[in-house]
Amino acid sequence: MRKLHFQIALGQIVLGLIVLAIPSVALAQKNFTFEALMKVQRLTDPQISPDGKRVAFTVQTVDMDKNTKPRQIWMVELAGGAPKQITTQGNNERPRWSPDSKNLVFLSDRSETTQIWQMDADGGNVKSVTNLATEADGVLFFPDGKHVLFTSEVYPQCDSEDCNKAALEKEKVSKVKARTYTGLLYRHWDQWQSKRRKHLLIVSIDGGRVKDITPGNRDVPSFSLGGPEGYAISPDSQEVCYVLNADGDPSTSTNSDLYTVLANGGDPQRVTSGFGADTGPVYSPDGKSLAWLAQRTAGYESDRWRLMVMDRANGKTKEVTETLDRNVGSMIWSPDSARLFYTVEDRGRQSVQMINVNGGAARSIITGNSTFDDLRLAPDAKTMVYSEQSAGHPPELFKVSSAGGAPVQLTRLNDALLAEYALPPMEEIYTTGAEGAKVHSFILKPAGFDAKKKYPVLFLIHGGPQGAWHENWGYRWNPQVFAGAGFVVVMPNPRGSTGYGQKFTDEINSDWNGKVYEDIMSSVDAVAAKEWADPERFAAAGGSYGGYMVNWMLGHTQRFKAFVSHAGVFDLRSMAGETEEVWFPLWEFKGMPWDNPDLYARMSPSYYVSDFKTPTLVIHGEKDYRVPYGQGLQLYTALQMKKVPSKLLVFPDEGHWVGKPQNSELWYRTFLEWIGEWTREKPKEQGK
Repeated sequence: MRKLHFQIALGQIVLGLIVLAIPSVALAQKNFTFEALMKVQRLTDPQISPDGKRVAFTVQTVDMDKNTKPRQIWMVELAGGAPKQITTQGNNERPRWSPDSKNLVFLSDRSETTQIWQMDADGGNVKSVTNLATEADGVLFFPDGKHVLFTSEVYPQCDSEDCNKAALEKEKVSKVKARTYTGLLYRHWDQWQSKRRKHLLIVSIDGGRVKDITPGNRDVPSFSLGGPEGYAISPDSQEVCYVLNADGDPSTSTNSDLYTVLANGGDPQRVTSGFGADTGPVYSPDGKSLAWLAQRTAGYESDRWRLMVMDRANGKTKEVTETLDRNVGSMIWSPDSARLFYTVEDRGRQSVQMINVNGGAARSIITGNSTFDDLRLAPDAKTMVYSEQSAGHPPELFKVSSAGGAPVQLTRLNDALLAEYALPPMEEIYTTGAEGAKVHSFILKPAGFDAKKKYPVLFLIHGGPQGAWHENWGYRWNPQVFAGAGFVVVMPNPRGSTGYGQKFTDEINSDWNGKVYEDIMSSVDAVAAKEWADPERFAAAGGSYGGYMVNWMLGHTQRFKAFVSHAGVFDLRSMAGETEEVWFPLWEFKGMPWDNPDLYARMSPSYYVSDFKTPTLVIHGEKDYRVPYGQGLQLYTALQMKKVPSKLLVFPDEGHWVGKPQNSELWYRTFLEWIGEWTREKPKEQGK
């Protein structure tokens, strides 16, 4: 009876879950700025204690002077009360509860290297668990409370801490830093493949000898394309499930599978057998089932994520979201193992649904004009904790009771800060794009917006290309900062965007410059027709694929006064030979340049340099191996040779994204100065 009551009650309170207490714009006094953005406390990783009384979470802040972003662990009572910071020394993150709720393990660099530590629930009685030369990451408590599971990048030839320590020291003191490879995926995102491999290890909570349960020359878990964590522990503490891509060439394959291994060691057993990615295993509380996320299409990283469930007794597997034409994100089991709660991306938002593992229709549980995530259920199933965020408010924690009623806000870390600033809400429009498709765009107007005035407009093009702009808070490309600088910000979700059905997403495949370009320009046309828009002061900016689209627009339209291309693809032929995830060009362009030269030529912005005229800021990171910075250099050289006003901003210590605080400050300042210079309102002519 309690199970049924939980479902009905949650359904009854859906309408009450759209409320998010944010400061009133009417009371705000200042425009939002980069400096304000850096003062926001960044809440992540909430964890409910097994006794259902407390929630531990991590808060990251920014120290501009030290150019760091330290993290600390906080605690809040589920019954309510002011959150408390319980760590102070060093960087501390990833709190995980002991089964008896008396202790937490966590990661800390307080001993100069990142290790696993243990403390009481109030932050006292801190003691170390590991002291490894190769350091520790990703810690999980075993359900038996006696051991922890974690990852460490070890030398695959080593079977002891002494061996790892000696190999690390030898590599450190060597004067030769050359790298040698005989295969692909020799570097990834912003790191070169080293001689070490990530493995799963087990150690007693009291310390002692560490056991490697995934030996060999493979990273475990393998790089994941998305979804929850790449490993999990069975409720009886006897088994570990993890993600591994065992294909011979991981640079051309997205075929990760789930494997299990006994906690005391042994040969791994393969669980899944699909051709696409399988990731994010989660055991049911009763241990009888295993849930995970799966893609069906080999080599396609943006295939729809499906929710799968396997009966561990007979190995039978079924897709429980077969009729859902949307991506499934994070997920949790109900305590009775009968239902799954999961997040769903839909039209720029993220909501929460529930489905019975034995079949039936899915039910909406948490919906609204926000993004909901970090789902956690108390063991008695009476309370759900989640995070909520929007374009006007960073993530905060809420709880909702199965007995009904409105949600209760547990944290208000940023209320006092944000009360000082005007944070207008997002608006949205739909336009008619290519082939009559409806194209969705978010619009953010400056505080104090006056429809009778004329405004400069900044169009932001998202990356991916299979991605989307959402009703959420961001620290890179934060639209509130751009609106605070006086721009109307328009964020279209054209063809290729996720959250509008898989067909809409797929229609950008091998068509990066066709329908998607028409979709974006339909948004430009619609905004240009608004009485408040000044078409003579339009600018556009984008990163990654968004940078590619800016580069394409350079050669195909003169409607913008300024462009910003961040980490943008310029020449598809050279990009295919420089990038590391080779499965991407193989899928998107139906082969390598020598396989399909005409398609590469037709979609490459580098073939249209003769038409470049718009002033352009080019930004790139030297450690960007996804879109190597040679793409930015080629673009800048082309602009300079064509005498197009242009500026190059290169970050030697950044990858695909700019993350260091002082680098971020320079990024925002240069960005705003550039588009501000070219979209400045011209003085009105004086009458005679």
